[in-house]
Amino acid sequence: MASAWNAGDAERVIELAAQATEGAGDDEGALVLLGVAQQATGRYAQAATTFGRLCRLRPAVSAYWNNLGVASRLAGDLAASGQALRQARQLAPRDAEVHYNLGLLYTQQRDWPAARQALLEAASLAPSFIEARLQAAYACYVCGDNAAQEEMLDGAGEWPPQPAEQALILAAMLSVQGASEAALRTLARAQLPPTEAAAAPLRLRIAAQRVVLHERSNQVERAQEELQQLPLAAIDALPPDAVQARADGWRAHAAMASRNGAHAEAAALYRRVLALPLDDESRASVGFGLAIACDRLGRHDEAWDALEAAHAAQLEIARQVMPERLAADSQPLPLADCVVEPHDYARWTELRAPGPRESPVFVVGFPRSGTTLLEQMLDAHPDFQSMDERAYIHELIESMERVGQRYPADLASLSQDDADALRRSYRRRVAQVRPDLGARRLVDKNPLNMQCLPMIMRLFPQARIILCLRHPCDVLLSCSMQSFRSPAFMVLCSSLPRLAHGYARAFTQWQRDVEVFAPQVLEWRYESVVEQFGDQATRLAQFLDLADAVPLRRFAEHAREKHISTPSYAQVTRGVYRKAVGRWRDYREHFEPVLPVLQPWLERFGYDG
Repeated sequence: MASAWNAGDAERVIELAAQATEGAGDDEGALVLLGVAQQATGRYAQAATTFGRLCRLRPAVSAYWNNLGVASRLAGDLAASGQALRQARQLAPRDAEVHYNLGLLYTQQRDWPAARQALLEAASLAPSFIEARLQAAYACYVCGDNAAQEEMLDGAGEWPPQPAEQALILAAMLSVQGASEAALRTLARAQLPPTEAAAAPLRLRIAAQRVVLHERSNQVERAQEELQQLPLAAIDALPPDAVQARADGWRAHAAMASRNGAHAEAAALYRRVLALPLDDESRASVGFGLAIACDRLGRHDEAWDALEAAHAAQLEIARQVMPERLAADSQPLPLADCVVEPHDYARWTELRAPGPRESPVFVVGFPRSGTTLLEQMLDAHPDFQSMDERAYIHELIESMERVGQRYPADLASLSQDDADALRRSYRRRVAQVRPDLGARRLVDKNPLNMQCLPMIMRLFPQARIILCLRHPCDVLLSCSMQSFRSPAFMVLCSSLPRLAHGYARAFTQWQRDVEVFAPQVLEWRYESVVEQFGDQATRLAQFLDLADAVPLRRFAEHAREKHISTPSYAQVTRGVYRKAVGRWRDYREHFEPVLPVLQPWLERFGYDG
């Protein structure tokens, strides 16, 4: 049996095992060979039976419980798999493979928080365990844990070639991080199955992802060239069970049709995709694409129906990841309750801090308020460099809380060493994504840093802060039409009432913090930028002490040359245009119930209802 296994003849192993006498039926070595041969040949239920015998024979051997767990999972008996793998973990708590297999089980059960924890533990125990790091990164991706995802994917562009299924997942995650070239390399090296029947659908999916990667990086001509290698006839000719390949191919064509202004074609393709049996993530993404296409066509009722279906799918994702956020009293923006009262601020010890030119420029505001447009204007200036959207200030808050410090209360008692350590941590994070920053001023654009003003003022009290404003109803409509990856934002944007209350809470907190800290803030109104772009660019330059405002006006040309991770990646390449002003009026009937919630802010910002 051993010789047959070493020769790669699993069928011979099973044949020899069948010849064994009853007296040799409990031979440990023979059972191990039989179990692995059964599993290798797809006889998963039989393998589980064999490994079950081994567990009864040697219950203290964690490897047998691990094998039983894997075979049971592959056989579809998830309950038995969980029991076996938890027993293996109890016997060998530092075995990375056991944690990895538990993570795969939880992934199959869609228990994403448990999968994330198990897979991160596996990667921690065995940092060179590439499969564990990839699966951990994907679990973090689903859970919205961007920091841990980036950590897991550090150096992923140089990983060995991956099987095609895993290469597609890895490339998608690298793209979200802005590593488009690494994503394309990953796809180019993907390992296809040996048979043409199995390889053809995966080859098509890889081609479709290349189209999306190029389009997402504003390389429209390259995307169009790739699309020519993906004719609709080839997609239609796929076998009936190639559901994912068909969906990916049609979505690639729909994305390019939408990019080229062929919205009717895009809508028809998205509807074809939605007719397929899809998972919630795909259904949500396609639903948002359909809604945008219908909106461009003036089919507003159809657009709203598509949005409601997309948000319903996203709520199912959020339910799997953080079900507590769906409770009626849940607060999707938890930092809205972090208050610094004037008398608390008066107790802050005075600390040395960087001056305005040594501090980041913070671009804040509710999402979809024009923050990406402003970021690209600043990034186009040679004195500045942006780092796309990073949650580094939020991560500093989390790091305080991990060591037992209360935020924001303990900001008052931070020592000089504490503050310096936090700034060093921030700069280390920045250096990972912008190692070439040099003497340029950093642009930290993260809309919801507006909730983190106490931390910003503690570390960078002289920083210039730009608050982006836009008609609240246009903001809410635009948020409703975007496929956000954060589970908290999936919940926040799931309905206009929830979103309107979140908007009001965020600006209530902002207004309160501004009154306490009196930061140096420029209010940057989207509509004014559209109407008086040159004047507003000059005003921006003056606020930031820039001698030359000309580069700011050339942002669209600059944006075409780079990857932009936010949903506005395509819009900012077109320059300033008026079409996004007042779009909400096409959906006014849906906004009527939330206008009373928004009314104080409409008045505060000088907008009509």
